[in-house]
Amino acid sequence: MPSIKSKEWSLANRPVGMPKLSDFGMRETDAPEPGNGEIQVRNSWMSVDPYMRGRMYDRESYVPPFQIGETLQGGAVGTVVASKHPDYAEGDLVVSMAGWREAWTAAPESVMANKVPKTGLPDSALLGVAGMPGLTAYAGILRVAELKEGDTVFVSGAAGAVGSTVVQIAKIKGCTVIGSAGGTEKCKLVKELGADHVIDYKQHDTYDSLLGALRAAAPKGIDVYFDNVGGDHLQAAIECARPMGRFAICGMISQYNDTEPRPGPNNIIQVVGKQLTLRGFIVSSHVDLQPQFLQDMAGWIQSGKMKFEETVMEGIETAPEAFLGLFQGRNKGKMLVKLT
Repeated sequence: MPSIKSKEWSLANRPVGMPKLSDFGMRETDAPEPGNGEIQVRNSWMSVDPYMRGRMYDRESYVPPFQIGETLQGGAVGTVVASKHPDYAEGDLVVSMAGWREAWTAAPESVMANKVPKTGLPDSALLGVAGMPGLTAYAGILRVAELKEGDTVFVSGAAGAVGSTVVQIAKIKGCTVIGSAGGTEKCKLVKELGADHVIDYKQHDTYDSLLGALRAAAPKGIDVYFDNVGGDHLQAAIECARPMGRFAICGMISQYNDTEPRPGPNNIIQVVGKQLTLRGFIVSSHVDLQPQFLQDMAGWIQSGKMKFEETVMEGIETAPEAFLGLFQGRNKGKMLVKLT
């Protein structure tokens, strides 16, 4: 198989505040014929995720920062078109971290590529409900938050890829669920996914209003908070938490583009008196759950207990726009870019 052309995206500048399209640059390169131990893959889907914003800062974190001019990385699904690796054959489906590009050639382990068995699910689901966001929801709500039947659960970002999955897992496990989302359409989705109460944060755009809505939905308080948003949502959750409440801190998207440090919750002292557990987590620390996660997820999807929504942008050219859309509230469920 000869080399194939591939359009790729890199950082042109480190974003300050909300990223701009001009912070990204696209070029065309070649994905060469594979050498020994390598595979050549044509991507069909790529993912954009909020955590990528953190990698655009030049600072140490749990993953290295993106470098100016280097091809960006992210989840992708593709098909092997040529192989000189004993474990991969032409036609194999692979999930990798070689996103933001149309094609690539590399040793599978260098881009965390894995061959995917047939699941019966659409390929795109491997980047969403059956992929990293799904495992994040599963590990966060079941292991980190130690979900128990009968809990009252508050989920922020409940219409997103992770939050929408958390809502459904909590309902499957016999809990009362309150979801927060922005706008009528997203709130309708969260309700359709089974949430008992839905808060439209765009209608409750002050802390006092948000707190009032949460108190109305959970007059006896909440046992679990799954945080995707931070800010006022975290403060309101602390205020409404019952003693021994458990918080799974997954993300704080409301603060990712802040240019100045934001004051912390002014009621943080309640963590002591209420004996709350606030535990941050990243999904890579919970990969041991992957086999059980895939087994449970496949069963839930097949039985109709788990549904998933996708927002799809077409073509590699739209990748930065899709990424910015995460911070503009433009996605319902998983935001994806369809490449072929």
